[in-house]
Amino acid sequence: MRTRDVEKEELVKHKAMELVVKDGLEGFSVNKLAKACGISVATLYIYYKDKDDLITAIAIEESKIMTSSSLKDFDPEMSFADGLKLQWKNRYKYMMEHPYSIPFFEQLRTSTYEEKVFANMNVEFKKTMGKFMDNALKRGEINKMPLEVYWSIAFSPLYSLAKFHQNGKSIGGHPFTISNKIVWQTFDLVLKALTP
Repeated sequence: MRTRDVEKEELVKHKAMELVVKDGLEGFSVNKLAKACGISVATLYIYYKDKDDLITAIAIEESKIMTSSSLKDFDPEMSFADGLKLQWKNRYKYMMEHPYSIPFFEQLRTSTYEEKVFANMNVEFKKTMGKFMDNALKRGEINKMPLEVYWSIAFSPLYSLAKFHQNGKSIGGHPFTISNKIVWQTFDLVLKALTP
């Protein structure tokens, strides 16, 4: 039996996410992935039993990396402003270092993989963020609102900027490149919208 090659596994993971983003789940195949990685299809089956196992395993592993990145240096006891700013800093850094990750998860969110992948999202992340929000509410730093409203205001702007950046253009086809200035200008507006 052949042994696992960590470098090949990483290449497979990154190429798989890239192909899913570029070709969609319908256009993704194990054959295309093997070709893009310069390996045989048989090599892929050392790591994964089939296409579904490959996509699911990669998504679960990447969700753990994303969660760990988001929570780096985060403490649920932080003030709301400081905690949200750190979340933006961590998420922005993650998005720039893993450009295919968020669009990969977007593809999965509207597919049959949604339940398998998102059910396994890190429970610790949800618990930590729940405690952070409870603390902010108790201190009167934010008003009570549905989670969907909070997320739409708190993080959607950052994800939109990252998407514009990845596409190289914004609304109307204008050229766009993300910058620290734009990110933090947007953050200031988000913080104003969320705080009483």
